[in-house]
Amino acid sequence: MPGVTPVALGSPDRTAEELLAVLRRVKGTRDPGLEVSATQAAELAHRHGFGLLAVVEHRDADPALLMAGVVPVDRPVDPALGVQLAGPAIRDVTKGVTATGYPVVIVERIPVTGSGAQLQVVVTDPARPRVAVFTLHSPTGRGWLDVAGLAGRFVSGMEFTDPGTRSASGRPPGGTSGRSAPR
Repeated sequence: MPGVTPVALGSPDRTAEELLAVLRRVKGTRDPGLEVSATQAAELAHRHGFGLLAVVEHRDADPALLMAGVVPVDRPVDPALGVQLAGPAIRDVTKGVTATGYPVVIVERIPVTGSGAQLQVVVTDPARPRVAVFTLHSPTGRGWLDVAGLAGRFVSGMEFTDPGTRSASGRPPGGTSGRSAPR
């Protein structure tokens, strides 16, 4: 999908290197903070067994990191989950249905640590006791609505695959990978 560049999930070091290369290409800088962000994101993705790590970019925004994974749950998930979420860092909770028909809860957070923004999306699978959890994080928050909109279109097209696979995302009809998209 244009604007979403997946990063291969090899070893944590290799993942961090590839993620750093994408971030430097997008930001056009050698900011030392990018290396720290890439290393932390790669370690987090590997530690939690995420099936997706990607950079979301928009010309009017700083890049954001998108991570996702499928998580089994011990009982079917209630789509009304969103009404139970509250807290000072939560800006908005929205419930809906993806373009592929799955119930979804979207939680927008403003991290307690200060700058930036975070969006968490939980897509439930009515056929099996599992959820796909997507987390979009922008360290600066600049252009947040633009990158959140891109990530939302990406998530909206996701489809669950059979339980033996690690993929949490499907490609929306007619979509292209972020690498082949025009810049």
